[in-house]
Amino acid sequence: MTEIVTTERLILRKPAACDLDTVVAFFLSERAAYVGGPYTLGKAWRQFAAEVGHWDLLGYGMWAVTTKDSDQIIGLIGPWCPADWPETEIGWLMFDGSEGQGYAFEAAQAALRHAFEVLDWDTAVSYIDKDNTRSIALAERLGAKLDPSAPQPKPDQPCLIYRHPNPSEDRND
Repeated sequence: MTEIVTTERLILRKPAACDLDTVVAFFLSERAAYVGGPYTLGKAWRQFAAEVGHWDLLGYGMWAVTTKDSDQIIGLIGPWCPADWPETEIGWLMFDGSEGQGYAFEAAQAALRHAFEVLDWDTAVSYIDKDNTRSIALAERLGAKLDPSAPQPKPDQPCLIYRHPNPSEDRND
């Protein structure tokens, strides 16, 4: 279990109780619109509990993203694969004030490396709301391609599915 990953500017760590208020505030806000929000207080709390529980059940999950100079969470990024997800996902949620600085790209690159090299995933997708232009741009910047034939995680709520390139396949070309 790798609970901490570092990049040039960031620390990706297992979510902790100290992150609760910030994460719940995100899920209560309009910023959560692309992930089914804004949520009620109870649903927001349960979503954070699911993030923490994912780690306990699978030994990995989305990391709390912080800068190296502060332990204040600025987003959640990383591997996410609930039991009913058709594929392994790299997900990201960036909180108010953390966008436009390249943090999501830097953290998502590290999460993808970890998924393919440490978790030994063969594939990774990102499920993105069709109107979430910032997430679409991030997926494309990461090299992901739209995969319209991939199975939907919630067929009653279709989304765009971006497939990330597996680095080991690039080396075999």
